[in-house]
Amino acid sequence: MNIKKQKRLVGRMLDVGYERVWFDPSRLDEIKEAITKADLRSLINDKVIQIKHKKGISRVRVRKTLKQKRKGRRQGAGSKKGKKGARLRRKETWVNNVRLQRVFVKTLKDSKYVDSKGYRELRNKIKGGFFRSKKHIKIYLESKGILKKDGKK
Repeated sequence: MNIKKQKRLVGRMLDVGYERVWFDPSRLDEIKEAITKADLRSLINDKVIQIKHKKGISRVRVRKTLKQKRKGRRQGAGSKKGKKGARLRRKETWVNNVRLQRVFVKTLKDSKYVDSKGYRELRNKIKGGFFRSKKHIKIYLESKGILKKDGKK
């Protein structure tokens, strides 16, 4: 009797694919003589017939890339998908930018670099979207001479 039939029988008995069924190569004669399911069960108990483990998909590469992404790598232009505002909405970028600028101007006022009149002027300009960034505020202050103390902040 062909050994393929036994493989298929064992596979059906143990509910696995017959490719996963392993026969001990030294005891193939015994396996060929085993016809009934009872014979095959006894061979399974004797470890003559075994089931191979399922092959999984390795996550090593995925973990490696995730580790790099946590470090801030792999974020270049070639990795970005979607339009310019797909990752952060325009409004969210605006809100983040304005908050940063307002905090910066508040620290200037608290450390007496700007008086209350200059502070109010800066706040209104921020509200109107005059400044592009925190650096732009610094450049504006230096050019207008609004800073009270010497030194930059």
